[in-house]
Amino acid sequence: MLTGIYTAVVTPFRNGEVDEEAFRRIVEGQAKGGVDGIVPVGTTGESPTLDHDEHIRVIELAVKFARGRVTVMAGTGGNATAEAVELTRAAEKVGADATLQVAPYYNKPTQGGLYEHFAAVARATRLPIMLYSIPGRCGVEIGVDTCARLARDFRTVVGIKEAGGNADRVSQLRAACGPRFSILSGDDSLTLPFMSVGAQGVVSVASNVAPKLVCKMVRAFAAGEARAAQRLHARLYPLFKDLFIETNPAPVKAAMALLGMCGEELRLPMVPVTDKSRAQLAETLKAVL
Repeated sequence: MLTGIYTAVVTPFRNGEVDEEAFRRIVEGQAKGGVDGIVPVGTTGESPTLDHDEHIRVIELAVKFARGRVTVMAGTGGNATAEAVELTRAAEKVGADATLQVAPYYNKPTQGGLYEHFAAVARATRLPIMLYSIPGRCGVEIGVDTCARLARDFRTVVGIKEAGGNADRVSQLRAACGPRFSILSGDDSLTLPFMSVGAQGVVSVASNVAPKLVCKMVRAFAAGEARAAQRLHARLYPLFKDLFIETNPAPVKAAMALLGMCGEELRLPMVPVTDKSRAQLAETLKAVL
C-alpha cells in the first residue's frame, strides 16, 4: 500500500534549466529525513512548464538519486489521455515505482470520461496508480463511485490523493473503496483531520522543508499518539498555511531558498513571491524550525 509521507518535491531551476545537482541534494535530504516516498513532477514540481524530455529526465533523476531508499511516485497525469499514457509508460521504463494520476484539467470530462481516462492508463502500465482529485485546479472531482469502480476493475488502482478539502469525502471513499485502498491527504493542514476518518498519510508540500517534523506528526497519529500529533500539527500549522500564502510552488521555493536548499527560480507564468510574503515566510521558518 502507498501509505505514509510522500513529499511533492520541487523541480529546481538554474538559468532556465533543471538544476540537477540541487535536485540531488533535495532527494538526498528527503531520504535522510525519513519520508516514505517522493512525488516528482507534480503540481509542486511545476510539471505544466516542463517539456516531455525534461519531465522524464526529472523522474529518471529521482529514481537515480533515491537509490531505492524511498518510493518514487511519478506525476505522469495529463488532460490528454494519450499524453498521460505516454508519460506513464516512459516513467515505468526509467524505473518509477508508482504513478500519480491527476484528473484531466480544463476539459471537465464527465465521470464516464474520467473512468475511461484512468482505465486507459491502467491498461497501459503495471505501475500502481494513485488517483489525484483536486477540483480547485482541475475543475472536476473524481467521484467516489468512479474511484470505487476503478479500484474494483483494476488491481493497480490502489489509492487516491484527496485534495478537495472535505473530510466527509474521506469517509465516503473509505466506505466505498475498502480498507486496502490508500487515501492520502493532499493538504498538509488537513492531514490529521483526514487521518482521523480513515486517511493513511499525506502528499506533503511542507515536508520539502521539514521532512522530519511532518514524518513525526503523521507517524505519531498512526501509532495512536493523538496528543503528540496534535502538538506537532500546532507547531507546523503556521508553515502549512504560509507555504500557500501565494500560489504553490512559489512560497515553498522561496522557503527553500531561504534555507539554502535550492534557488528560488520558477518558470513563467509562475513568478517569485513578493518581498512581503518572503519576509513572512522567513519569520515562520524561524519560529517553526
